[in-house]
Amino acid sequence: MGFSGGLPHPLLYMDMLKAATGIHIANHVLYMWMAMIILFVTGLLVRSKLELVPGGLQNLFEVIVGGLEDFVVANLGQEGRQFIPLLVTIFLFILTMNYTGLIPGCDAPTANINTNAAMAIIVFLFYQGVGIKKWGFKYIKHFMGPVGFLAPLMLILEPISHIARPLSLTLRLFGNIRGEEIVLILLFMLAPVLGTLPMYFLFILAKTIQAFIFFMLTMIYLQGSIEHAH
Repeated sequence: MGFSGGLPHPLLYMDMLKAATGIHIANHVLYMWMAMIILFVTGLLVRSKLELVPGGLQNLFEVIVGGLEDFVVANLGQEGRQFIPLLVTIFLFILTMNYTGLIPGCDAPTANINTNAAMAIIVFLFYQGVGIKKWGFKYIKHFMGPVGFLAPLMLILEPISHIARPLSLTLRLFGNIRGEEIVLILLFMLAPVLGTLPMYFLFILAKTIQAFIFFMLTMIYLQGSIEHAH
């Protein structure tokens, strides 16, 4: 039996799978693998039927990827194109995992803090690595603030601010997705169909927004690492 904030989940397919196969892997890992398989299969289907005049899945992905690419370039300039594969992957991966929680009998991997912490740490290490690669030792100026005589103080505060970023990314996504899962469980227990169906449309929007927020914050952190220190 899976649990959501202390409430028993009505049904989790992965619990049934583990009981049948005897495997001992956390549910959020299994559902994350499921989201990965969905993305891989969808990507292969789109690639196998590429057309000059897109339609169906190709058109959908071109709209999503093209829109995100334009957004990144508008904010980071042409230099930001090198980060588009990472940023688009983050958005699509989180979006797929978020939507997994809307499937009856499934749970969103992003409703588990470990999934989000892993992604947040990757983002933190990546943008710091980008900044060090571009600026070398001069990257330390990003932690010294705009005023020279305040540099010693900023060298203490800025690293704390940066360390708090992965924590913020983790808890923001976890809190929102877990909260939505708990609401769905409560509504399902009270009114299995009528109570949950209207909320699905609202949660589809909310889960999309949460994926975009993670994407946008990652982009902002990358922007800060590649721009000149003030």
